[in-house]
Amino acid sequence: MEEKKQTRINKYLSEIGYCSRRGADKLIEAGRVTINGKVPEMGTKISEGDLVAVDGEQVSKTEEGHVYIAFNKPIGIVCTTDTRVEPDNIIDFINFPRRIFPIGRLDKPSEGLIFLTSDGDIVNKILRARNHHEKEYLVSVNYPITKGFLEDMRAGVAILDTVTRPCEVEQIGRFEFKIILTQGLNRQIRRMCEALGYEVQTLQRVRIMNIHLNMPVGEWRDLTAAELKEIDRMTEHSVKTYAPDE
Repeated sequence: MEEKKQTRINKYLSEIGYCSRRGADKLIEAGRVTINGKVPEMGTKISEGDLVAVDGEQVSKTEEGHVYIAFNKPIGIVCTTDTRVEPDNIIDFINFPRRIFPIGRLDKPSEGLIFLTSDGDIVNKILRARNHHEKEYLVSVNYPITKGFLEDMRAGVAILDTVTRPCEVEQIGRFEFKIILTQGLNRQIRRMCEALGYEVQTLQRVRIMNIHLNMPVGEWRDLTAAELKEIDRMTEHSVKTYAPDE
């Protein structure tokens, strides 16, 4: 007798576009997921025919294709899918007709490019820490930029019990610089500047991997087939390690 194919519950929720695997883990830990009416343990597998629900509402795979969006996030909008907790959240702001979630985050005082999608698998690939995917930012600070500041930022700064990965930094004004990161420690740029005696005044993300910011603040667009193909190529060998985002 042929065995039924089984899938881990967090992978299933990711595959059907409900949330990322990391998001699914949080839902499971909070006891908000049930399988056939019972709250599962982390790592529980499901088979075809099992009824999966989140907060009492059954979830299943949609026949529609996945959504991939590039959004220019305004200052003041929070990158969370928990619309119950944060009124100024990214999901309510975009008001997309299908369930989508952000890939990574951009903190509330920051603005610029962020991806949103219904595809949990691409979230995992892009966020894995060792992939060295580039993210480019324009930053202004409260004091004139010095040669020493630029050198220290490029070499790596001690924050959060580690030293940041060497990165590209270019001065573009007396108080402004461009920085390209290949990691995503929590509030990384702000913490790096603070460690060197500076305070970030403005922070805008203008590029993620091969996608450049090219829409007005508060607007979004679909990623093109060519852009998605290149992202798929760039994440082909993603390792299985999660990382936060700026």
